[in-house]
Amino acid sequence: MLDRRIFLASAAAVAACGRPSASEAQPDTSAGTTASTPAPGAPSRREGAPRIVAMGEASEDFASFTREDWRARLTEAEFDVLRREGTERPGSSPLLEESRAGTYICAGCALPLFRSETKFESGTGWPSFYTHIEGALETKTDLRLWTPRTEYHCVRCEGHQGHVFEDGPEPTGERWCNNGVALDFVPDTAT
Repeated sequence: MLDRRIFLASAAAVAACGRPSASEAQPDTSAGTTASTPAPGAPSRREGAPRIVAMGEASEDFASFTREDWRARLTEAEFDVLRREGTERPGSSPLLEESRAGTYICAGCALPLFRSETKFESGTGWPSFYTHIEGALETKTDLRLWTPRTEYHCVRCEGHQGHVFEDGPEPTGERWCNNGVALDFVPDTAT
């Protein structure tokens, strides 16, 4: 009976936002935010704060990156989520507690994806937003579980971010359920 309850609880968590991964993706919080070793010339998350690289400003052709290029650029947890469509454990992201005004960017290529004003507490254990920055994300149908879901990914580097559901708050009724390890946060600067 206990095994069945554990299975049902695990299935509910997977249905909420993603699928479990072989390596149980965990954010690397050793630098205070998700961290990785980027390619030369790329935004660095280990050397100071993350920075936004807007559409058209990237000096790299992410479409030409090989699996090895991504492995060199990302932590294992980031690679598992962004490149293998894994899912981090619910409640494991430090971004759940982030409440400052700012922009959430793709951990793979620094493209702005969400604004802090659209973040809300969904109770799922993953950072959730009711909308995204226009033109930043693309969707596709995910048929890997028993029911179809809508997966979304970064339009620039095609890194998996999460799934979108129709149970969010007004004004959209949508819940963009994101893996925290797939994001970095850039606070607004004081003017």
